[in-house]
Amino acid sequence: MPAHASNAEASTAAADTAVVLVNLGTPDAPNTAAVRRYLSEFLHDRRVVDLSRWLWCPLLHFAILPLRSGKVAHKYASIWLPEGSPLAVYTRRLAEAVQRELPDARVLHAMRYGQPSWKQLLAQLREQGVRRVLALPLYPQFSTSTTASVGDVLQAAAGLDTRLLHDYHADPAWVGAVADSIHRHRQHHGEGEHLLFSFHGLPQRFADAGDPYPRQCEASARAIAQALGLAEDAWTLCYQSRFGRERWLEPATSDGLNALAARGVRKVDVVAPGFAVDCLETLEEVAIMLAADFAARGGELRYIPCLNDSPAHASALAGIARRELDAWN
Repeated sequence: MPAHASNAEASTAAADTAVVLVNLGTPDAPNTAAVRRYLSEFLHDRRVVDLSRWLWCPLLHFAILPLRSGKVAHKYASIWLPEGSPLAVYTRRLAEAVQRELPDARVLHAMRYGQPSWKQLLAQLREQGVRRVLALPLYPQFSTSTTASVGDVLQAAAGLDTRLLHDYHADPAWVGAVADSIHRHRQHHGEGEHLLFSFHGLPQRFADAGDPYPRQCEASARAIAQALGLAEDAWTLCYQSRFGRERWLEPATSDGLNALAARGVRKVDVVAPGFAVDCLETLEEVAIMLAADFAARGGELRYIPCLNDSPAHASALAGIARRELDAWN
């Protein structure tokens, strides 16, 4: 049975309204073929790469995919869980936890790229008689490259009454959940000398064109820092996962860590509140690669996990969904 089929049948709640948590996506397996399929779908999205197709498609198929798929598969293998990809595992568990908080709606999950397919799930829900679909993209901060792409698929879905949550970057319950997770981690492991917020990067030209993403990242980090009672010099904001040669949002997380090491800071706590659940970018890039780089400079990077399927996360998202549904009525 396809993953999206079992997903859509998981809830026996009210049949006419569905709340769908939509995440980015992940390969089905940590091997070259699966990674290549996933990257091909992801990197074909014009929201993600807006270059001319005449330039981009040959470059993608004859250079990027052949060169990168095997390397990326190796990275996935280093973080793969017995149940599958961490992003897939935690997203499914989170949807199940939100369902328990929202018994009057069907709560499902989908992936913008890969399985369970967002586009296929919408078609299936329509066939099952669902009337309304609330899409809750698992991107706290809005970007045209992420949230808007989820909206593109939703807008194209015929025969459904739909609503898209644009962001929840300043939602008090979500801010409180992130702050509490940092506080509890520090209580258990001791407090680092500095807290670094690492958000996924974005080409600078997107921001120059008006994308609100960097402003919302800054607002999220500041709200979380204030909830923790941190002084201005006790935290910094950086951006990770740069791809290609063009200029991206700065400072880069690697540069931020190098700057802290140069100042003599030896113990840094890193949190990634732009990611709803742990994934390749948090577990391999931050917790493994950047931690090793920082250790080579004599420091210790302590990664604070994402909210994942925690009760506080499920409660915050359920509250957001409930407000959206109430406003829709």
